[in-house]
Amino acid sequence: MAFPKLDVVSSLADAYSKDGTDALIVIGHFDTIDDSALAEKIQQAKTTDQRVGSDVLLLQAEGVPGQRLVTAPTGPLNRDFDDVRQVFDAAHKAAKIAQDAGARHPVIALNNVDINDTRYQQAFLAAYLGVCQSLYQPLEAREAHGEEAIEPTENVTLVGELDADWAMAVEAGKRVARDLAGTEPERMAPPRFAEYCRQAFAHTPVKVSVIDDSQQLQHEYPLLAAVGRSSMAVERHRPCVIRLEYHGSQPERTVMFAGKGIVYDTGGADLKTGGHMAGMSRDKGGAAGVAGFMKTVAELQPEHLNVVAEIGAVRNSIGSDAFVADEIITGHSGKRVRIGNTDAEGRLIMADLLSHLREEAAQADGEHELYTVATLTGHAALAKGPYSALVPNGHARRQKLPDALFDAGETYGDPTEISWSRREDFDFVKGRTLCDDLLSSNNGPSATTPRGHQFPMAFLVGVSGLDNHGIDSSRPLSYIHIDIAGSGVEGGDWQHGKPTAAPVTCLAGHYLKK
Repeated sequence: MAFPKLDVVSSLADAYSKDGTDALIVIGHFDTIDDSALAEKIQQAKTTDQRVGSDVLLLQAEGVPGQRLVTAPTGPLNRDFDDVRQVFDAAHKAAKIAQDAGARHPVIALNNVDINDTRYQQAFLAAYLGVCQSLYQPLEAREAHGEEAIEPTENVTLVGELDADWAMAVEAGKRVARDLAGTEPERMAPPRFAEYCRQAFAHTPVKVSVIDDSQQLQHEYPLLAAVGRSSMAVERHRPCVIRLEYHGSQPERTVMFAGKGIVYDTGGADLKTGGHMAGMSRDKGGAAGVAGFMKTVAELQPEHLNVVAEIGAVRNSIGSDAFVADEIITGHSGKRVRIGNTDAEGRLIMADLLSHLREEAAQADGEHELYTVATLTGHAALAKGPYSALVPNGHARRQKLPDALFDAGETYGDPTEISWSRREDFDFVKGRTLCDDLLSSNNGPSATTPRGHQFPMAFLVGVSGLDNHGIDSSRPLSYIHIDIAGSGVEGGDWQHGKPTAAPVTCLAGHYLKK
């Protein structure tokens, strides 16, 4: 899994002396120029092209590597709404222009970016990650053409202050997340998803185990097995649960994830129609983000953490054996669930995963923090736009965990917004009869349902048994549901947009920062 390797130097002179550097990308606000030599070159270019300083441009300039100078303006950085993503976005645009011009080892420098401003403390990291996001090519393309043919940029030299190993560990995780999220449904069918994980974590401290026996899945993950029921007839589509485990040498807390890995979502018996099925191979973005964060953990090997993840890799197929609305299915926790809509399948998969993790956490000592991560609802994309939605329970709120994640997202350029769970959410998913304990969903689109991205969190709390570990219990557990339906792909284009690897950077910034 090649991606541009990072070298950090303290000055432009040091960068120019590096072998093979062949372009200079300058990112920032161009009302003033920090370097006098660059200032002369840029001012001279402005005399013939008024776009200099306002658009990302490639200039020919003597005295810089390869005579290629890319100016990548961020715009002003001092307004109320400015943030470090402007550095990321400028680097994203500039990297593609530099590579298309033939550069293979660009130098990146910031101009007029105040890293003492708390908003831009991670500007150097944002620049590097922006370059990597821009130059990433899909797994299928790399396998078809060869990595060097379509990802020729092998090195990046950054002028500034940044822990290169830490930055590359984050990017390694983001690449795993992009590969898993963006790959088409046959190449990343459940068994191949599991195989990718085995390869990604080979020779690392992360242990990988896979449950794919149909009887075991039906017994231990009955809701997940119901979603995958119609896929059982096709061997290459059969579901599995992938467990990833990392144990630090001096753990202070345990972090646990349940990831939604719907490798293809037809909607099931409640079939997606009107062209809405296209792009549903990306419905595994939550599981991809979980695996990506685990890859960063594997690279950094933190002493202070235990991290456990369970991923449900399932195809929501249609067919004569498909599960249907009105079925009542008993989950791992013993809760009886009436199916409201088979296109609300992701919460069913995570329900059993979360129940297993909850059971494990409740029996262990020490602080445990539980998450579900999913491309779950159109409502989250509508309500939050390109931001990951955090929906915490009461104990997480008291521990100020969502606030810490929010701050990490702002600092590291992977932003989130907080949505609070309310009593109406829990009322919404209550069982309607003595036959059922919970209703999985209503039968309308989440985007037109009031509180459409909050009530699934209430369902997950109830169906997993986490309702027994609230702030009124003797063993409260922190839990946050993360909906990345709005943040998971660039531009919100689930069919063609490049996966963003959200929320890998946010989680790394919170749990793994130095």
